[in-house]
Amino acid sequence: MSAARPPRRSLVVVGAGPRGTGVLERIAANAPDGDGPWHLDIHLVDPYPPGGGRIWREDQSPLLWMNSQAQDVTMFTDDTVELDGPVLPGPALHTWAGLDGRTFPDRRRQGGYLRWVYEKAVAALPEGVVVHHHARRALRLAGARHGRQQVWLEDRPRPLLADAVVLTQGHLDAELDDEQRDLSAYAARHGLVHLPPDFTADSDLSALAPGQDVIVRGFGLAFVDLTVLLTEGRGGRFEGDRYIPSGREPVLHVGSRRGVPYHSKIGYDWDDTLGARPPLPRFLGPAQIDELLAREGGFDFRRDVWPLIDKELGFAHYHRLFTAHPERTAVAWTDFEEKYAAADPLGAELQALVAASVPDPADRLDLAALDHPLDGIRHRSPEELQEALRGYITADLERRHDPAHDQDLAVFLGLLSVYGQLVRLGDLGPWWHGFFSYLASGPPGPRLRQLLALSRAGVVRFLGAGVRVSAEDGVFRATGDTVPGAVVEARALVEARLPQPTLARTRDSLLRALHAEGAAATPTGLLAVDPADGRVLHRDGSAHPRRFALGPHTNARGAGAFTRPRTNSPSFRQNDATARAVLDLLRDLDCRAAAA
Repeated sequence: MSAARPPRRSLVVVGAGPRGTGVLERIAANAPDGDGPWHLDIHLVDPYPPGGGRIWREDQSPLLWMNSQAQDVTMFTDDTVELDGPVLPGPALHTWAGLDGRTFPDRRRQGGYLRWVYEKAVAALPEGVVVHHHARRALRLAGARHGRQQVWLEDRPRPLLADAVVLTQGHLDAELDDEQRDLSAYAARHGLVHLPPDFTADSDLSALAPGQDVIVRGFGLAFVDLTVLLTEGRGGRFEGDRYIPSGREPVLHVGSRRGVPYHSKIGYDWDDTLGARPPLPRFLGPAQIDELLAREGGFDFRRDVWPLIDKELGFAHYHRLFTAHPERTAVAWTDFEEKYAAADPLGAELQALVAASVPDPADRLDLAALDHPLDGIRHRSPEELQEALRGYITADLERRHDPAHDQDLAVFLGLLSVYGQLVRLGDLGPWWHGFFSYLASGPPGPRLRQLLALSRAGVVRFLGAGVRVSAEDGVFRATGDTVPGAVVEARALVEARLPQPTLARTRDSLLRALHAEGAAATPTGLLAVDPADGRVLHRDGSAHPRRFALGPHTNARGAGAFTRPRTNSPSFRQNDATARAVLDLLRDLDCRAAAA
C-alpha cells in the first residue's frame, strides 16, 4: 500500500516588495527539486505589484531617482554573504538594464528590475510550489501558537489559512504624533496647509500654490523628492547650472536639526593602485558584538557602542590616508596603527596622536563636527546664510567627487561594515540610522547641483540649523539657531520625512493587533523578533513558532532590502535564515503528519 500523500502546506507572505521578494528568492534557493516533492502554496499579500511593492512601483513619476548608482544595487547573493544557504549570483541593476554603472536610475527602472527578480524567483521554485498574489491588504493575523494561522484580508469573507506567516510589509504609514495632530488641527482651524510625514511620491502637493511660502522641515531624501515634484514636476527645467522656473513653483524655506542636506554620494571608485581597502572589521567585529550581548546589565549605545563605531571609522579613514597619501602624514603607518590600536576610543591620548600625526585638520576625522556642521555658526542675515550654505554644498560636492579625499570612501566602507555588525544588537534607536543615512546614503551629486540652482533662483531658501516651528497668530512660524532673530511666516508647512515605524502608531492594523495581543516591542517601539531567524517574540520572551517578520518595522532592520554587491549584506543574511527556518518548519510538519 502506497504512503499517504502529505497535506498541502500554505505559507503567507504579507508584503510583496523587495523584502518579500528577497525571502521568496531564498526559499527558491533553499528548496531544490530534489528535496521534495513539495506540496506548497505561497500566498503573497500586497495591494501593490510584486517585486517593487509600494515604494518601487513602476507607475510613479519618472522624475524620481534612486539615490544609488545602478552598479551599487543588487538583489542577489555573492561569495561575501555569510549564509547557510546556497549562493546564487545574479546581475546587478546596471548589468540587467544595460546602463552605465554610474547612472542614477529612476525608480521605475528599479521597479522593473525588482519585478524581474520576483518572476525569476517564482520560476526557480521547485515543482509543486504555487504562488498566488492577493492584491489586498492584510488586516489581522490570528491562530493558536501551534496550529494553522489565519490571515484576514480586506474584502474577503474567509481568511487565508497558513502553516507559517512572514511579515515583510516594508515602510508603513503612521498615525500622527501629538505635535503633528496639534499642527494639523491648527491648520484646519485657520485654513492653512499642513502635510505631515509621508511618502513624498504619494503626497497630494496640489494645495501648495505657485509663489506661496512653504516651510519645509527635513533636509533628507524626502526633501529632495519634494523639490523635484514641485519644480521639474511643475514644468521648470535646468539649463546647466541655472534653473528656469515655470512660474508654478512655491518658495520652499527648508531647515532641520543639522540645517544642511545629506552628504553627496561619492563620485569616484576605489583605486587599488594606491593601496588595498582597509581590513574591516577591526575594532567593531563579531567578538565585540558577542561581548556587548553577553553583558549582564545590557549595554548603552552612547557609552558602550558609539566609541567602538568612532574608532572603527577612524581606523578606516586613517588606513587610507596613511597608505594612499603618506605625504599628508607625519609618521609611518605602522607606528600610528600600533598607538591608535592601544588608545582609548574618544580619549585625549587618541586625539593627541591624530593631531601629532596628521598635520592638516582637514585630513582628520571628526564625526561630531560632521554630525553638527553648523554648531556655533551664526549669520547676521538670512541672505548671508544663503551664500554660506551654497558655499557649504559646493565644497561638499567638490570633496565627494575628488579622489584626493578618498579616505571618505574608506569611511563609507567602514559604515557598511559597522552596520552589518550592529544588526545583531537589534534596535539602537532612530539616531544611528539617521546618522548612517546622512553620511552614507545621501543624494546623487546632480541633485545637489540642482539644489544650488534652485537656491540661486530663489525657489529654495535655507533656514539653517535647530529649526523650530510654531503655530500662532493664524500662521506657521519658523525660527532657528543659525540666524538669531530671523522669522519666516507661512501658511503651509511640509514635514519632509518618512513616518516612524512604531507599533503604537502604525496604520497597519495587523501589526497593531499583534502588539495589542502580546507581541513584544523594542524600547523605541519596533516589533521585536529573534535575530537568529526573524521569529516574532512575545512579551514573555518566547518566540512564536509560526510567525516571522523582517524589515524596517522590526529590530531585524538592515540598511535596505537590496544592497551593494560584495558587501555581505545583513538583509540577505536575514532573508536566508528566515527562509531556511520556514522550510524547516514545513518539513517538520510533514514529518509529524507522516508519523501520525
